[in-house]
Amino acid sequence: MEGGIDDVGLGVLFGLERYRYEFSALLMHAEHLEAAFGVGPHTISVPRIRAADDIDPSTFKNGINDDQFAKIVACIRVAVPYTGMIVSTRESQKTRERVLHLGISQISGASKTSVGGYADNTPEAEESAQFDVNDRRTLDEVARWLMEMGYIPSFCTACYREGRTGDRFMALCKSRQILNCCHPNALMTLKEYLMDYATPETRAIGEKLIAEEIEKVPNEKIREIAKRHLQEIENGQRDFRF
Repeated sequence: MEGGIDDVGLGVLFGLERYRYEFSALLMHAEHLEAAFGVGPHTISVPRIRAADDIDPSTFKNGINDDQFAKIVACIRVAVPYTGMIVSTRESQKTRERVLHLGISQISGASKTSVGGYADNTPEAEESAQFDVNDRRTLDEVARWLMEMGYIPSFCTACYREGRTGDRFMALCKSRQILNCCHPNALMTLKEYLMDYATPETRAIGEKLIAEEIEKVPNEKIREIAKRHLQEIENGQRDFRF
């Protein structure tokens, strides 16, 4: 923060120490950032010890079970309501679905933890993985799964590109005015994904979701602009954002 990086993410690798201690320290860190800089954490991640070549989670006396993990997610969401909360493919589909309902707002899909894993799919590359991935579904499967539960998969990066970081982002987020950007941006970036990458089944589900959600954008002017951009995306144009 002092060096000018005004968006920071926090996170504890749960399982190394007593989780109550780690949880308290995490929230104290968030509170300190707000007090010292007026800007709390942009995101909070909640990884926990998982299996790897030389790691057996059951040997860690401070490891946390699924119920404790869910409780941690729910309590962070209540304590830091403005932050983005991240869970990775370390966790299984079942666990990720559970915590999505408790406050997780960002998840990964089709992740690779090996060196050069996105370009090299050989067994040798897999052997360099940092940890075992539990959710091995494709990005298309993850996107469809989210939409089938009523969530909007968003691929938006507009805030960083528009300079809405630090105190600018925090003010919009805490006042909930960020919704005027996030909702239409989510729909437009989802539309691009559906057009360029999705399977026919996923695209059909997504198009129905977009048609329903665009009508829920409260600001009439933004809603009409977003509708126009969605049509322009259909016609081949790209990269619209609020």
